[in-house]
Amino acid sequence: MIQPADIREWRDRAVVDDQGRKIGSLEAIYVATANDEPSMATVRTGMPTRQKLVFVPVDDAIVGPGYVKVSYDRSLVKKAPSIGTDDILPAEQEGTIFQYYGKPYQAAVGERRLARR
Repeated sequence: MIQPADIREWRDRAVVDDQGRKIGSLEAIYVATANDEPSMATVRTGMPTRQKLVFVPVDDAIVGPGYVKVSYDRSLVKKAPSIGTDDILPAEQEGTIFQYYGKPYQAAVGERRLARR
């Protein structure tokens, strides 16, 4: 599990799937606003001129030397909801990410459940 104090240290590290295949590079961690615990990560994927940030849950992530291993298959993560590298996640789109991974989502109307760290 990624600890909040370690988040900045792991930026730009490789993110790998449950079989060790590289998905991309860790861009940011989003924490749950209710408890400030890491919830999602954005992973930079794509060609250098056409990159995007895909979301992946980090609830079961394992941090190793130079990598963060998530418990999801690379093909699933690469098709996940994404944003542009200079974009922010609109609050009304948070639920879509949780739904994609089959995770429960509940936030009050207009409130954010995730905050970028």
